[in-house]
Amino acid sequence: MIRTLARWAHAGLMGLGLLLSFNTAQALDFEVVGGGASQIPVAIAPFAQESTYVQLVTPVIKADLQRSGLFKVVDYNPAVPPTELGQVSFDELSRLGVQALAIGVVEPQANGSVTIKYRLVDVARREQLSGLALSQGSNRLRNMAHRIADNIYEKLTGDRGVFSTRIAYVLRQGKRYHLQVADADGYNPQSVVSSSEPIISPSWSADGSRIAYVSFQAKKPVVYVQSLSTGNQTAVANFKGSNSAPAWSPDGSTLAVVLTQSGLSQVYSVPVQGGEARRLSRSNGIDTEPTYAPDGSIYFTSDRGGSPQIYRMGADGSGVGRVTFEGGYNVSPDISPDGKSMTFIQNSGGRFRVALMDLATRQTLLLSDTGHDESPTFAPNSKMILYATQQGGRGVLAAVSIDGRVKMKLTELAGDVREPAWGPYIR
Repeated sequence: MIRTLARWAHAGLMGLGLLLSFNTAQALDFEVVGGGASQIPVAIAPFAQESTYVQLVTPVIKADLQRSGLFKVVDYNPAVPPTELGQVSFDELSRLGVQALAIGVVEPQANGSVTIKYRLVDVARREQLSGLALSQGSNRLRNMAHRIADNIYEKLTGDRGVFSTRIAYVLRQGKRYHLQVADADGYNPQSVVSSSEPIISPSWSADGSRIAYVSFQAKKPVVYVQSLSTGNQTAVANFKGSNSAPAWSPDGSTLAVVLTQSGLSQVYSVPVQGGEARRLSRSNGIDTEPTYAPDGSIYFTSDRGGSPQIYRMGADGSGVGRVTFEGGYNVSPDISPDGKSMTFIQNSGGRFRVALMDLATRQTLLLSDTGHDESPTFAPNSKMILYATQQGGRGVLAAVSIDGRVKMKLTELAGDVREPAWGPYIR
C-alpha cells in the first residue's frame, strides 16, 4: 500500500512523532553539507549603526547567502564601515578575491521605524549593481535583511531569492500537535493551529494568505482552511469517511482532496469556501496525493497499475496518463512553480529518496543521499527542494538543490520533523 496513504488512513499516525520544543524562539538551523561547484566570492561590510539594535542585519544576510551554498562569504571588517561608493577600498577587496560587496546603513526614523539603505557594488568595475531603501518597524529587521539577501542573490545569480519566504511544518509537543509557520531560515516560528489530535498535510494557497491542512480534531480526518491574518478556520471537506491530502488550485478557488465516498480513496475537487465535492479520478485502485501544476493540471499517486506510480490528469479529471515508469514505487509528486520539473519520492534499492524529473524530457535524477525521505516541496524559485527525512532515528528537515550539488540539513533539534511545505512568494 502507498506509504503516505497509510499515514492518512490510520489514525495511529506512527510517522508523526514530530519536532522541537517550541517554548522558545529557537530557529531551525540549516547547515550546508554540500556546496556548488563554484561559489561566488562576496563580502558583506558591517552595516553602519546596526549595533544600535539587538537584531543585527549583517549576520542575517551572511547566513542567508552561506546557506544557499552558492556564495563564499569573505571576511571583511573595515575599521569604518563604508556607506557610499567613494568610501570603499577596492584594492583591498581585489586582493581578497571579492567580486561583489554589500554596504549599508541602518537609520532610525522619527516615527519609530527603521530605514536600511543598502548598495551592492561590483568590485572589478567599481560601480553599483543594485540598491534598496527599506523602511519597517525595528521588529522587522530580520525581514529587511532577508529582502537584501534576496536582492544580492538575484543580481548575482539571475534567479529570484527565497530568503524572505516562509515554510510550514508540523510539531508534536507532548500530546499536542501544532501547525507551525516560520521564516525560510526557521526563525520566528508561530503556531497557527494547535490540537490534541494529529495535524498533517499542510498546503499553502498561491497568495500565501491561507493554509489548508488535515486535522483529526473531529476524531476523523477533515480538511480545514486557515487564514493566517485573521485566524479563521473553515472545514472545507468534512464528508462521510476520510477527507485528506488538500492541494490548492493555481487560482485559489478550489482544493483537490482525497475522499473515500466511493469506498476507495479517490481525488475530488471542492470549492475553497466549502460545498459539493466533484469526483475527478476514477479507478479501482487507490488515488491520492494530488498536486496542481501551474497550468491547472493535476498530478497524483495511484496504484491502479499494480504499484504506486505518478499520473497526470486535466483539472476536470480528463486525459489521465501515467508519468513515472522507472522503478516500482514513485509517490508524493510536487510540481515546480515554473512548471518545468517534478519532485517525488522514489524507492531506489530499498531506499526512499528525493528524485527530480524534467517534465519535457522525462529524465530523472536522484537528488538525496538519505534513505527515508518524504514530503518533498519546491522553493518558490524552483531551485531548491525541502523534504523530511530521518537521522539518528528521528525525523529532520533537509534541503537539496535541483542539480543535487547543494545539500542542507537541519540541526539543533530536540525532536522529529514532518510534513514540510515551502510557502509561495507573498503577492
